[in-house]
Amino acid sequence: MADTPALDPTQQSLWRPLHLLQASMDADIARIYSEQQIEGLKPSFVMELLRLHACGRMTIAELAESVQRTHSALSQKVAAMRTAGWVQTVVGDDARTRKVTLTDEARRVVDRLAAKWRATEAAVADLEAEIPYPLSQVVTDIERALERKSFHDRIAKLAEDPAWG
Repeated sequence: MADTPALDPTQQSLWRPLHLLQASMDADIARIYSEQQIEGLKPSFVMELLRLHACGRMTIAELAESVQRTHSALSQKVAAMRTAGWVQTVVGDDARTRKVTLTDEARRVVDRLAAKWRATEAAVADLEAEIPYPLSQVVTDIERALERKSFHDRIAKLAEDPAWG
């Protein structure tokens, strides 16, 4: 008797189109950087670079808090940005701390990054004006719904699935 293939639950995803949309928009942003010969810059680095420009040197913990990310996630991102040449770490206020700061290359392009950020926000506002239900409103509505019942509690239905048991 031949094995029947298992059903693939990943064939159904309400979130996948959103992830694909964001990836497509990020690819367009990356293309703009490439067209401007800003090589090796990932769109995901820009918020931290702009924050460092605006606030000056910060520890990873301070930077993580300022962009609402975990210390662990920011530590990995800072390592990637350092490898790509966008940030460096320097001795902080005392010999025990290290602070993240922009490299000369990052300082040379940061005003252009800020201009791109503003253009991106304007493009998103333009898109939201064009659609009947803006994505920013969707996010707000989902956040309110999650305040009433957390995503964790909503996933708790998992206990009803015999495959989980």
